[in-house]
Amino acid sequence: MNIDLTIVWAFIIAFAVFAYVVMDGFDLGIGIIFPALGRGAERDKAMNSVAPVWDGNETWLVLGGGGLFAAFPLAYAIILPAIYPPIIAMLLGLVLRGVAFEGRWRDPSHQPFWDFAFTAGSFVAAFAQGVTLGALLQGVEVDGRAYAGGWLDWLSAYSVLTGIGTVIGYGLLGSTWLVMKTEGVVQDHAFRMSWKLFPATLIALGAVSLYTPFLEGEYWNRWFTFPNVLFSAQVPVLVALITFLLYRALKKRRDYAPFLLTLALFLLGMIGLGISMFPYVVPDEVTIWDAATHPSSQMFMLVGTLFIVPLIIGYTGWAYWVFRGKVGDEGYH
Repeated sequence: MNIDLTIVWAFIIAFAVFAYVVMDGFDLGIGIIFPALGRGAERDKAMNSVAPVWDGNETWLVLGGGGLFAAFPLAYAIILPAIYPPIIAMLLGLVLRGVAFEGRWRDPSHQPFWDFAFTAGSFVAAFAQGVTLGALLQGVEVDGRAYAGGWLDWLSAYSVLTGIGTVIGYGLLGSTWLVMKTEGVVQDHAFRMSWKLFPATLIALGAVSLYTPFLEGEYWNRWFTFPNVLFSAQVPVLVALITFLLYRALKKRRDYAPFLLTLALFLLGMIGLGISMFPYVVPDEVTIWDAATHPSSQMFMLVGTLFIVPLIIGYTGWAYWVFRGKVGDEGYH
């Protein structure tokens, strides 16, 4: 049986991106909602809830970016010049967030400054990720095998909308994470924030979903023409189901279900992205097969990946297992 290694690598990169969203989205979300948390014990508990795991989450970002470079070099060469500004902003935001995380504990005399830096870094990183997604979906100007657009082509109403939507969605991930990891006053506050961010996330998701099919005629065809619609229609149906279940989970004050159901919304968003783009990696310009490296290179990398990815999943799962349950008052640092 012949295996299409290009499809395999497309799946690996998609998995890495989703794993990053799952594992870094909620701690970026905590940074986004941080100003709404009370100074002192409330903010300390929020930080303690992610302290044992936050610094390993970027592993998946490295795997996704490195995998794109190695497995789809043509796509990397076209896409990166088109989105350099938001990518640079994202990396600077992640650095600022990381420095602020440590600085808040090791330099308590300047804690208000580090709190601001933590929020600013989280917001910039989340917004830049959403803008990057929007810039890719709206299309990239290509001439031959190179990017042919300008320095600011990534900036548009659509990319700003996806940036705002990502910030709001990460905020909901952060608040539902605190619902899962805290109790008492902090959990009560997290529930109140979740009730505000939940409808805001649905509005942002709906706005992006309605806007996207009008960006490219091919997007419309993939979503609304027969027989594609028989498959694509399942996504909004599942979104409606998850929305109902999330509403019930928040209403009944469940601990774990709100976070898991929010992750399910992000997964459905990822599936919707796949429906819109596949098989293109640069919309309507370059397919995954056009951009792929030689099969022998794909196989060589796959051997290492099949060893490394389970290892990453294993130690990440172990970290979450060790630090499972509600966060206490003693802290991590």
